[in-house]
Amino acid sequence: MQDVLNPALPLIAMALAVVAGLTLSWLLRKIVLRLNRKRPELQATSRVARQPLRLALCLVGVRAALGMTAAGESWHGAVDHFLLIALIGAFAWLAIAVLLILEAVVLKRHSVDVADNRRARRLRTQMILARRIAVALVVVLAVGTAMLTFPAIQALGTGLLASAGVISIVAGLAAQTSLVNVFAGMQLAFTDAIRVDDVVVVQKEWGRIEEITLTYVVVHLWDDRRLILPSTYFTTTPFENWTRRQSEVMGTVEFDLDWRAPVEDMRTELRRVLAGTELWDERVGVLQITDATGGFVRVRILVSAADSAALFDLRCLVRETMVTFLQQGHPEALPHQRWEQAHDGAAARRSAPLHGLGAPSAGGARPPADPHESQLFTGSIEAVERSRAFTGPGDEVFEERDRSLASRN
Repeated sequence: MQDVLNPALPLIAMALAVVAGLTLSWLLRKIVLRLNRKRPELQATSRVARQPLRLALCLVGVRAALGMTAAGESWHGAVDHFLLIALIGAFAWLAIAVLLILEAVVLKRHSVDVADNRRARRLRTQMILARRIAVALVVVLAVGTAMLTFPAIQALGTGLLASAGVISIVAGLAAQTSLVNVFAGMQLAFTDAIRVDDVVVVQKEWGRIEEITLTYVVVHLWDDRRLILPSTYFTTTPFENWTRRQSEVMGTVEFDLDWRAPVEDMRTELRRVLAGTELWDERVGVLQITDATGGFVRVRILVSAADSAALFDLRCLVRETMVTFLQQGHPEALPHQRWEQAHDGAAARRSAPLHGLGAPSAGGARPPADPHESQLFTGSIEAVERSRAFTGPGDEVFEERDRSLASRN
């Protein structure tokens, strides 16, 4: 009877260990939720750690049960080694789950669905990147610990440590670009240059920061495209951040109109439009003429909104309303192109050849010889004298020619 029970004893011990592990994990979860019953967000996020906690406790119980019941068996060493590697993986999984729970709890308490969410978005960015760094460290440590359980790898440890200097140099040169992006991602997270949900303009594209990783940043563009840029782009290239200090922004709406544009009526219409919409945050609403050249007057409307999305809709609303207002009520204010047709007499005078200075015309008349007769230097006696000094000895030639013409007549 004793020989019959001995082979079944490890199986019974393993079954009891699994039951004990499941029961203990259930009790631990109930105790944690009981102590944190004032945090409803923990109810949903705690499910993430339920499976790795069960697995870790069951593996601990099974390994202990086999150690007490089958320590002398030939197969015990290989099974125990396998259970040890599985236990390391289970604890790594549990640590990652705990990190996810902490991240979810912190982010839940700092919601971004508020008017001024700059601090919440900054914390969200830092938490996400810190969690990713921690997860990467946990995975690396778990893999390294599992590898060290093999005797052959332990024997190579001394040789690896001896050549650590050469390996580090080679690895640094091989992974230079990746490491630069990793450090750039950490810099973005903790210098507050950009945050998740920031409105930016990069490469002449408008969008929001959707995701920040250790190596790249995802920008959600206005037309639902995703622009993926390396982290080093935001540390080496200038870009626009519309929500760096605050979410409130201002924008303009411009029109090129005729000089007969009713500016005061347009101001009245602008006030009516702004008062009737919730897109306007009541900070700025101005209509001004900023230019008046080239046959047009440029009317600029400056408005403000709580965020960039509301500003875009507000600018479209103001633009559409003003266009309809001018089309229906003031069509004379719309842009016009003007030209004038010259009369026949004026055209003939412009097309007639110019006479030489002092040469008589066809009717016997001549152009004025003295520059002051053409009213270039008239206005006073001093001006006439200045004109003679300016023209110099040419006046004597003109006077001699005038006397000759008078004697002929």
